[in-house]
Amino acid sequence: MAKVLVTGMSGTGKSTALEALAARGHRTVDTDTDAWSHWVTAPDGSPDWVWREDAMAELLDGHREGSLFVAGCKSNQGRFYARFDHVVLLSAPAGVMLARIAARTNNPFGKLPEEREAILNDLALVEPLLRATATHEIDASAPLDRVVRQLEALTQRDAPVRPGMDRGNATKAS
Repeated sequence: MAKVLVTGMSGTGKSTALEALAARGHRTVDTDTDAWSHWVTAPDGSPDWVWREDAMAELLDGHREGSLFVAGCKSNQGRFYARFDHVVLLSAPAGVMLARIAARTNNPFGKLPEEREAILNDLALVEPLLRATATHEIDASAPLDRVVRQLEALTQRDAPVRPGMDRGNATKAS
């Protein structure tokens, strides 16, 4: 009954990993939809795409069987870390991320120069924050099957690393 948050920058393969996990029979939720996220105005006046907290609470509180993999990278996701057994950062070099974004056909984000600039800015500013709060990090430049196997392995461990534990217990899988 493990609950795993898969987070990371655009282009690290969160959605692709979830598709593969779903094909293997796992319950998955990609939060980049209106059902799970919505736009709000941040304190600085900028738009922010955040989780619908009521929907996320209902999902996490109601999950009772099997493994649940949730993907997303939202400014309010930290409010839910205690409800996950694992918070996994998918990371990849900037060149890998930008190449994937350029090639993908299921998401238009990242095609414009200003969007690519924002992605690189987030890589520099946001990814270190995610790394500091993740319980595991997976090198998402590895083949998809390897990434998926590493995610699945987290659901089979007897003593999961909990968010908020000493980060010395976090692992970097490769």
